Amino acid sequence: MGLQQRPVSTLHERASYDVADFEVPTGREEEWRFTPLRRLRGLHNGTADGDGKVLVEIEAAPEVTVETAGRGDARLGRAYVPADRVSAQAWASFAEATVVTVPKETVASRPTVLRLNGEDATAAAYGHITVILEPFAEATVVLAHRGSATYADNVEFVVGDGARLSVISLQDWADDSVHVSHQHARLGRDARFVSHNVTLGGDLVRLSPSVSYDAPGGDAELYGVYFADGGQHLEHRLLVDHAVPHCRSRVDYRGALQDQDAHVVWIGDVIIRAEAEGTDTYELNRNLVLTDGTRVDSVPNLEILTGEVAGAGHASASGRLDDEHLFYLQARGIPHDEARRMVVRGFLGQLIERIEVEDVRVKVAEAIEAELDRGAADGGARGR
Repeated sequence: MGLQQRPVSTLHERASYDVADFEVPTGREEEWRFTPLRRLRGLHNGTADGDGKVLVEIEAAPEVTVETAGRGDARLGRAYVPADRVSAQAWASFAEATVVTVPKETVASRPTVLRLNGEDATAAAYGHITVILEPFAEATVVLAHRGSATYADNVEFVVGDGARLSVISLQDWADDSVHVSHQHARLGRDARFVSHNVTLGGDLVRLSPSVSYDAPGGDAELYGVYFADGGQHLEHRLLVDHAVPHCRSRVDYRGALQDQDAHVVWIGDVIIRAEAEGTDTYELNRNLVLTDGTRVDSVPNLEILTGEVAGAGHASASGRLDDEHLFYLQARGIPHDEARRMVVRGFLGQLIERIEVEDVRVKVAEAIEAELDRGAADGGARGR
């Protein structure tokens, strides 16, 4: 499969399954200028040792089918074509894929959990997951990443007409891990897709969630929570491609960061193509800076090619804890450290409470508390 052109939009112009169709990034390209390439361990230039392993443990709902598929399986690549070199390398390099299928009109009785466990960060591993919801099916899928890894993967969600899919992706890697992932959802008529990306662990994590629509009535909500400590690089690059009429999207990503050289990047791209009349979209990113020595890059982009939209907007804000909020709480006898915690909890908690799986919601809340404990004790440094 060769190069495919996307000439309408200037934001994402190329897509291909062939690694050779993408030049090796130098860091000067718009899509790579915020990523520290030297920390990718060769995932971007073909020099990575590909003998690593990330094992997949599956706890499936009884109504859901989970299979291991070979590279030639026709279900793979239905929803997504790689848009950069790392994604194409992951497509070319995975040995076998995991395919999750929810049959037509089936409502899963409990979440399906995929635990991806890294064993060694010194060698690269590649993966592929395809989740298919047939028409009018409903399911929740949890992707839980942990352990040590140098890992690149593609995850595709095919959401059929009238289907409902909720995805929770938890990046709780060990401190030595690198993870570069593309997550793409393709929505049918009147389909609904909700995703929660929670990024806490890892040395460098770069996630690229994206959504496209096949027919009118599609509804996508993309939420994200992240917390970066000293030396961590956490990057989220979103794309919502409105190419059909009367679809809706909402994006809300929020993060906190503390200690020297903690770096978060958020890029939000929304394309409303000429044929996508009646689009309703809004994207928001907020970052809370807790200490000196951190860096935030937040870039919302809207590319609107039609004047017939129901609504389109974006907002981005990054700043320190509000002194007035802290003063208000301290004036009522609450110590400074606890006041700080309360503000951060409230800031991130609005999105954490949206996570519908209680075990994951509790785990994320506890992880945020641990991050705040680390910050109170030693400034959050991880020794990177």
